[in-house]
Amino acid sequence: MPLRYTLSGHVFITPEDDLDTLVDELISTGYDEEFCLATDMSLDFIASLMKAGFLVMSISIEDEVLLLPKIHLIRSVLLFPELHVKKSIKRFLGRYELRVDTDFNQILDRCIEVHGGDWLTPPLTRCIKQLHRKCVPMARPLSFGVYRDGKLRAGEFGVVSGRVYTSYSGYYDEPNAGTCQLVLATRYLRDKGFAFFDFGMPLLYKDDLGARNMDTRSFVELFRQSR
Repeated sequence: MPLRYTLSGHVFITPEDDLDTLVDELISTGYDEEFCLATDMSLDFIASLMKAGFLVMSISIEDEVLLLPKIHLIRSVLLFPELHVKKSIKRFLGRYELRVDTDFNQILDRCIEVHGGDWLTPPLTRCIKQLHRKCVPMARPLSFGVYRDGKLRAGEFGVVSGRVYTSYSGYYDEPNAGTCQLVLATRYLRDKGFAFFDFGMPLLYKDDLGARNMDTRSFVELFRQSR
C-alpha cells in the first residue's frame, strides 16, 4: 500500500488502513521517524493501532488534538529469563504487595501529575480510560501498583495485546518502589503466560533489569508472534 505523507514528512494513518501492511511498509521503506500522525480519536481505531504495535501518544496544537502513533526505531524488550534483580533491590521486594488493575484511573492520573500531560492529553486519557472500562479484547489497558501498609507507593499502566504487555508510563512516590513494581510486575506476567515485557523506549534502568534493545523489524516479528 502507498504511504501518505504530511508536509512535515510524517506518515498519515486512517482507520481504513491495513495497519499490519502499513507497518511493513514503514520498515521496508526505511521510514526514519518514530512518529506517525492521525486525527481519528475513535476507540476502535486507537485499539487497532495498539494491536499493530504502535504506542499511541498525542499532542495538542491550539484547539486540535492529534494522535502520534509511535513505532520506536529501537524498542526495549525484557525476555523473562533475562530478568536481572540487583541484590540491593531484592531486600526491598518483600515490603510491597503487587495489585493488578485495582486502581487504574488513579495510577494513570498520578502518571500525568508526575510527568505532565504533554502526550497524555485529556482526549487521549479519556479514550484510554474508556478502553479500560470496555475491556476491548484486541488491546486492553492494564495497571500495576505496589502497596506498602495499604498505601499505593508506585504504579504504571500499559496495554495488553494477546500475550504482550506494553508499558506506557509509570511513577513512584518513594525510593526503590518503582523498581520493585517493575520486578513484581515482570514476575506476574511471566507466571501468567505472557511472552515478554515490552518496555517501549530504551532507558538505562530498563537495561539494568536485563532488557535488550531491538530494531523495528525484529520487534515487530516478535510482537506478532505473541499478540
